[in-house]
Amino acid sequence: MFTLNIYVWAMASSNAAPRRPPVKELPSAPAGGSRYADVDQLLGVVVEHERRRGRGAQSNASGRYEPQARIAFDDGWRSLDDLPPFKTEVQADATRKILTRNDSPDIGFDRSINPYRGCEHGCVYCFARPTHAYLGLSPGLDFESKLFVKPEAAELLAKELAAPSYQPKVIAIGTNTDPYQPIERRYQVMRRILEVLDAASHPVGIVTKSALVARDIDILARMAERKLAKVALSVTTLDPTLAHTMEPRAATPSRRLEALRLLSQAGIPTTVMVAPVIPALNDMEMERILDAAQAAGVREAGYVLLRLPLEVRDLFREWLMENYPDRYRHIMQLIRDMRGGKDYDSTWNTRMTGTGPYAWMIGRRFELTCEKLGLNQSRTVLTTKHFKKPAAPTAQLSLF
Repeated sequence: MFTLNIYVWAMASSNAAPRRPPVKELPSAPAGGSRYADVDQLLGVVVEHERRRGRGAQSNASGRYEPQARIAFDDGWRSLDDLPPFKTEVQADATRKILTRNDSPDIGFDRSINPYRGCEHGCVYCFARPTHAYLGLSPGLDFESKLFVKPEAAELLAKELAAPSYQPKVIAIGTNTDPYQPIERRYQVMRRILEVLDAASHPVGIVTKSALVARDIDILARMAERKLAKVALSVTTLDPTLAHTMEPRAATPSRRLEALRLLSQAGIPTTVMVAPVIPALNDMEMERILDAAQAAGVREAGYVLLRLPLEVRDLFREWLMENYPDRYRHIMQLIRDMRGGKDYDSTWNTRMTGTGPYAWMIGRRFELTCEKLGLNQSRTVLTTKHFKKPAAPTAQLSLF
């Protein structure tokens, strides 16, 4: 057992040395359980609204591997008013390998690339948030404001593809954090990765919720002609107000649909992902989203039920209580009904779709709507037959 706190610094003035505001200690949580016993404790770590304007998470609790965490409270001197707002900070990630492998039985790929760690989109439900705890950072506001870029990703990829033992299979990009998040405009890591894959004729599947993917239509269209590329865009809702609240820095729903239209017109196979499906919040929009995507030229579709692993559970509960307090109990009860009575169940093959009557109904609605709209009648299968290894960096130049 250990004490949980959230550590916060405050500046008394612009010229003063930083001082630590008063803190309250929280009781420790049982192993594997939520660190907060009830909603009152949960809201005790929420960061003031003006400091987190434009962000998705409400709090910045320390990661699960930190020995201590603290919560700040006003001691009457208004020291919390002097804390600066959260600004996006980007650092270089000194990774040595760019391909990540997995052997999950319910995932259709065994390798992926994540050009960035953290994601500025700030989607409150993002299942990748807990990965920031490995860096000693918070899965909350840190995840969307303290980002890491892999500037040498393209060079590392070329090196790995050139390895004598490498055997090509489809590389998935965007399965953890979004490769087209806002900082991609500056760093263009994703575009350089696509240039390497295009030159090597290596297949790639992309998942994003950003309209920025349309920037790379020139490369993706060339690859699609050789059955080397497909793109999936996640459309969570068609309601711009809900989208802005839940995904504050992601592209608007209308821009995502426009990106799907542009990609489809360029001959690039596209998929719409209704993800995540949140009961009593956006699940009633499933049919409308599929219909709008089909009108934009999409021919394939998928869906994923909301997942609340580790810290995401508390972050989502905070967000619900802040924005939809009248639906809080109803939504959480439906989530538990689809997860065997728990907030989350990570069992293979059911973690994406859930179990129980309500989950079955969502799945059946999806199937019937796809059948009605002619979606998923065929699947685009990418090929590896065109693959050619990049020249190894140390290879001797030919004389002829």
